[in-house]
Amino acid sequence: MNAYLASVIEHVKKVHGNEPEFVQTVEEVFSSLEPVIEKHPEYEKVDLLTRMVEPERMFTFRVVWMADDGTWHTNIGYRCQFNGALGPYKGGLRFQPNVYPGIIKFLGFEQVFKNSLTGLPIGGGKGGADFDPTGKSDAEIMRFCQAFMQALYRYIGPDIDVPAGDMGVGGREIGYLFGEYRRLKGAWENGVLTGKGFASGGSLVRPEATGYGAVYYPENVLKHEGEDIQGKTIACAGFGNVTWGICKKAMQLGAKVITLSGPDGYIYDPDGVATAEKVDYLLTMRASGRNKVKDYADKFGVAFYPGEKPWGVKADVVMPSAMQNDVHMEQAKQIAANGVKYYIEVANMPTTNDALKFLMEQPGMIVAPSKAVNAGGVATSALEMAQNSERLVWTAEEVDAQLHKIMNTIYQMSVDAAEEYGLGYDLVAGANIAGFKRVAEAMMEQGVF
Repeated sequence: MNAYLASVIEHVKKVHGNEPEFVQTVEEVFSSLEPVIEKHPEYEKVDLLTRMVEPERMFTFRVVWMADDGTWHTNIGYRCQFNGALGPYKGGLRFQPNVYPGIIKFLGFEQVFKNSLTGLPIGGGKGGADFDPTGKSDAEIMRFCQAFMQALYRYIGPDIDVPAGDMGVGGREIGYLFGEYRRLKGAWENGVLTGKGFASGGSLVRPEATGYGAVYYPENVLKHEGEDIQGKTIACAGFGNVTWGICKKAMQLGAKVITLSGPDGYIYDPDGVATAEKVDYLLTMRASGRNKVKDYADKFGVAFYPGEKPWGVKADVVMPSAMQNDVHMEQAKQIAANGVKYYIEVANMPTTNDALKFLMEQPGMIVAPSKAVNAGGVATSALEMAQNSERLVWTAEEVDAQLHKIMNTIYQMSVDAAEEYGLGYDLVAGANIAGFKRVAEAMMEQGVF
């Protein structure tokens, strides 16, 4: 490895060694950059890479809220404004009990390159809290969101930092957050948050967008291989917004998702989540607050496997779409043994580095990285920002058409970047290089700070 690249990775390990997710994602991105760094020695002169791996700013704050029984609780909130070279910081808020600084940094770092790939003027950031919304009442979630925004509102704005939703933060939570922001600021700055409800200035198709984009990307991969997505079976994880969107778009294109998962295990539906009733039931499951995928098995009479993950199920396309590090070496070997040709990452960093390397080495297997595949969500968030800025409302068809075009462009950018540096049809390296180059060029143009 290039000496400068290696030294920056050592810096990250030394400074952030207690944040393994962050170290892992830096190593994954930088493993592709050697030919770029060799071609641009000026990057080392201004220490571009070390600046790139350190957030421009990151802050924590306490969030104090009252439960329905009158007791008070304190959580920790975070916002990482990682890199604003391309535009206002943009990235979701995650409410989960496992949230800590390393998770926020890893997500923020990934977001920088993902947002760069969209070609839109948005920087990268991330935030959240170690709050668990599972089992909480609407009133408790509202009070938490209001308390969270009371600390956050000073640091965000349409031209500063534009948060969105992530795990544990859907349309309901965004609505409460936006309402509190509006109350505190006394202004209708609806461009400050994306993922809002339609009545509050949200965009049509935004809830489905990440899932829709995650299907448009492999559609390009399949075409490259002379195949069609119609008739293909897809193994997914989770049952939230992203997987719901995948199921919905796959059904429209004639493919079918045959697995879903949750904290309690996974279900296998050989007929696919491929009817309107089944797809809509995912919304019911999520709204229940139970967070149990077994509810789907009970409703539709399909197999449920408690405590297991779906990666041993044979499918044409595997799309891990739930959470980070969901696929370890053991699961990667199962996927390879099943002869899977298309491994399409959807969740942020769903594969451990050793498992990802193993899958990329499998003869005939094509691996696509999450920073490219799941960029449709943030792309549509940026489209929502554009509609807010221009006081326009686009039809669902207009938004979907724009999303489809952006995902096709992201795919082609990845292909072209890999080919430019003699790496062949390497979608992982191509996405890393394409995302990096745009950020690097902007940082160089703006001087050293």
